[in-house]
This record gives sequence, C-alpha cells and structure tokens, in this order.
Amino acid sequence: MALSYLMSYHFIMTQRQKRSISLPSDLADAIDQAATAEGTTVSAWIANTAAHRLRIDAGRQGVAEWERQQGALTPDELADGLARARAMLRRQPARKRA
Repeated sequence: MALSYLMSYHFIMTQRQKRSISLPSDLADAIDQAATAEGTTVSAWIANTAAHRLRIDAGRQGVAEWERQQGALTPDELADGLARARAMLRRQPARKRA
C-alpha cells in the first residue's frame, strides 16, 4: 500500500519549484490579507494570481493575432464580447471564504 501511495503521489501531485522573491512591505501585507481572506496560502494566492495574469495576456495576444489576420473588431463585436464576458463572470461560482 505504501508503494502504491508513493507512486500515486508522484504522478498526481504537481511538481513545484521554490522561489525567493522580495516585495515592498505594503504589497506583502496586502497579499497576506488577500490570501487569508480567500482561505489559502500566500504561495497559492500568488500562483493563482500569476496564472490569471498569464491567461489574460494570452487572451490579449490571441485577439491581437486575430485582428492582424481578420481586421480590427467592430464596435458591435467589442460590445458583444464584453457582454458575453460579463455574463460568464456572473455565472462563476463564488470563491470559498475561510
């Protein structure tokens, strides 16, 4: 059973890399408060926030590439996209609070 657990842990658990970063005190305090409010660790909060930023950047790059190929989005297309995004955000489940 111990071997099964170890093999499962190795294949299922996400690999992590440790990093050491320096932050201004007020930013570090705000991150601590945000992580506590969400019931998570500082590491998890920073990882989730960084992943969110990377998804946003990828989306912006995708739109820019689409516009290079297809032409600029029209005001109607932009309004439709904004309405869809807002509707999707309203449908997301509330985050777990501690």
